[in-house]
Amino acid sequence: MSNETKTIQIACPCCDAMLTIDSTLAVVLDHKAAVKPSPVAQIKDAVSFVKEEANKREEKYKQAVEAERNKSKVLEAKFQELFKKAKEEPIEKPLKDIDLD
Repeated sequence: MSNETKTIQIACPCCDAMLTIDSTLAVVLDHKAAVKPSPVAQIKDAVSFVKEEANKREEKYKQAVEAERNKSKVLEAKFQELFKKAKEEPIEKPLKDIDLD
C-alpha cells in the first residue's frame, strides 16, 4: 500500500462549511466554518445584496443540475463496487432461527 494520503475538499450542503476529508482513512481532517454575512445597513447596499443572492441561487441551481447529470454515473460506480464486493464474498446458506435450536 502507498503512504500517500488523498484529501478531498467538500462544501457542506447544510452549513456551507469547507470540509477536508482523507479518503483513505475516511475521516474529516479539517473543518472551516462558513462566514456569516452581516445584515444590510444601507438601502444602496441592499440592492447589491439582492443581486449577490440571485447570483448565489443561480450558482447553486447550476450545481444541482450538474449533480443530477452525474447522478447516474455515481450510482453506476456504487453498483459496480458493490457487485465486485458481492462476487468476492463466498456464498453462504442463510441462517434461520430454527437452525439455532
